[in-house]
Amino acid sequence: MGFELLGLSDPTLAAVKDAGYSEPTPIQAQAIPQCLMGRDILGIAQTGTGKTASFTLPMIDILSEGRARARMPRSLILEPTRELAAQVADSFEKYGKNHKLSMALLIGGVNFAEQEKALDRGVDVLIATPGRLLDHFERGKLLLTGIDILVVDEADRMLDMGFIPDVEKICERITKNHQTLFFSATMPPVIQRLTKQFLDDPRKIEVARPATTADTIEQMLIEVGPRDKRRALRQMLREEEIKNGIIFCNRKRDVKEVYQSLKRHEFSVGQLHGDMEQSERMEVLRQFKENEIQLLCASDVAARGLDVPDVSHVFNFDVPGHADDYVHRIGRTGRAGRKGKAITITTKSKVDNRLLEAVEKLTKSPLKRIDDLELKREKRTPRRDSNKSDKEDKKKDLQSKRPERGRRTSRTSAEPQRKSGPPKFAPDDMPKAPFVGLGPHVPAFLLREVKISK
Repeated sequence: MGFELLGLSDPTLAAVKDAGYSEPTPIQAQAIPQCLMGRDILGIAQTGTGKTASFTLPMIDILSEGRARARMPRSLILEPTRELAAQVADSFEKYGKNHKLSMALLIGGVNFAEQEKALDRGVDVLIATPGRLLDHFERGKLLLTGIDILVVDEADRMLDMGFIPDVEKICERITKNHQTLFFSATMPPVIQRLTKQFLDDPRKIEVARPATTADTIEQMLIEVGPRDKRRALRQMLREEEIKNGIIFCNRKRDVKEVYQSLKRHEFSVGQLHGDMEQSERMEVLRQFKENEIQLLCASDVAARGLDVPDVSHVFNFDVPGHADDYVHRIGRTGRAGRKGKAITITTKSKVDNRLLEAVEKLTKSPLKRIDDLELKREKRTPRRDSNKSDKEDKKKDLQSKRPERGRRTSRTSAEPQRKSGPPKFAPDDMPKAPFVGLGPHVPAFLLREVKISK
């Protein structure tokens, strides 16, 4: 079945064809007709199934009729991260090129004034993260009374990042009857409660059971010592035929350390974490998408929803702290029916064993263990010249501060060096007994007997 049977308009079908797609994915085939009919949708789909197009394509056709008013957007899409919001905006530009729809992006790291100008002109599609949206709303720069379509994307990630209270506030402020499209890869109890509260008789679309991994992904597990994890990672990077790959770490600090280690061993690598400026993150994403760098070290929050169509490998440098994150991590590869490989590096610690048990229990599939891995000896990488010169300079500075051997200084080492300023105590005329009224120390001349001449 092709896209032409889903009820989309000719201009939208032409844009889809220009993008290189001919057949819809299962979630697109089920969600697009229901969305065009105006029904609420609860979509449960793993990452990489094409769910972004399942709501962007029908929204373009629905919003093609009508006109936006100042500060009153006609549709709202909530995304958990800046990167994912930017990718949804790119999707609208790609598929909506034959329509005259206005769009605004409200994310952190961008000047408020530019975003307010876009809102003042009126937008058909507003894509935002919850925090920045509420900032504009509380400033009185945004009204939510004109929303016709609300999309909550990656709802389970919203829960992990603590955005659910903000999402509830936003949903409560949309007073107009509207259509709600709700998408999540997993359905924890909090998300289920949210869907019951804000969705009206939704059509449930479940293309795979919650928290499953794609069959196109080969999953492997390597067990090494804690100090051998980086070495094992570098060896796998050299032995595997990697087109491009993403390396996930649990903490931002580990992202930086792994990135620096790979950079030192002359790998083509970039880093992506929450401490980076928005412009830096977007530049790294551009380099990775355009194959200017081969590897990307990333944290879960920064890399959630990355839309890079052909990632060949995913490496879990750490076992994910939450089992759901494993599904989202390896979902970066094996997308749209392509083959992919996911390699997880673990240790014999009780923590890693407990986390692995949670992952295998959630996915209901044991990971293939590689027991015959022998770590090869690596060549020592030369230190950078800049670091060497810095150490030499510090050594020279220390030597210049030390006195030369054989040269006697003007003051003996036993004699303490007197500080500048008045002495702490008077040298000679200090009485032992304090003098009341003049402090504890009295000059000697005040105690001398005064002779009066006749």
